[in-house]
Amino acid sequence: MATGQNIRTWYDGRWHDGDVKVMNAADHGAWLGTTVFDGARHFEGITPDLEAHCTRVNRSAEALMITPTTGAAEMAEIVREGLTAYPAGSAVYIRPMYWALDGGDLGVVPKQGATGFCICLEEIPMAPAEATTTLTTTRFRRPVLEDAVVNAKAGCLYPNNARMLAEARGKGFGNALVADALGNVAESATANVFMVRDGEIFTPVANGTFLAGITRARHISNLGAEGVAVHETVLTFDDFRAADEVFLSGNMSKVTPVTQFDDTHYQVGPVTRRVRELYWDWARSAG
Repeated sequence: MATGQNIRTWYDGRWHDGDVKVMNAADHGAWLGTTVFDGARHFEGITPDLEAHCTRVNRSAEALMITPTTGAAEMAEIVREGLTAYPAGSAVYIRPMYWALDGGDLGVVPKQGATGFCICLEEIPMAPAEATTTLTTTRFRRPVLEDAVVNAKAGCLYPNNARMLAEARGKGFGNALVADALGNVAESATANVFMVRDGEIFTPVANGTFLAGITRARHISNLGAEGVAVHETVLTFDDFRAADEVFLSGNMSKVTPVTQFDDTHYQVGPVTRRVRELYWDWARSAG
């Protein structure tokens, strides 16, 4: 089921209007879950960090032993061509995807060079500036590389995210604050997380259990340009209970303030607001 509307699909060398069928029942990706994707955003006529997202989807493919078939620069040009069909000012979610077509060794290892590729564009509004969320704990944790392909943005990881999110929603919260294998905070069920305490900014150190996102890196870079350090370190749930501000960072909404973590409440504070301002200033200037 589509998330947005006004869908366009690049497949088999050209753009198609609508939600085009791209995968066969016998494709390796269909029955063994060898799929990867990435997500970029187009809004206000700009497409921030598009090339970085295209580069990452190729890295994700390699992590699942899928052979990438389209270079990042070429992929970005295809996306820009597809975006010209949308009205000015449209907010579009950009999703390049790979999947394995055939199996090699015992049918399980993807066959090299046998790759499916498409790009899906969907109109999905940006979240309102005043949008916030709430967090709770979950019994589900982030896996490690020895258990799962956590070094890729892989479709097969998302059932675990769904369990986290469903548990949080069942408890009356908007999202889950998730632990890594050692019980320290990794991120939320859907996005990276930052916290502020006594004016200092902290985020969980990238320890291989979650993707340290492109938007996360952009926030750290923007803050660094203003002389503000972000401490990437080990953080516990108690650290978040003692925080003054908490916000999520992801491609879909860029910055989402958190107003509650279980029984702890936060204000949408000046640091969170400044991070959002810095991102939009950078995005508009970068074009």
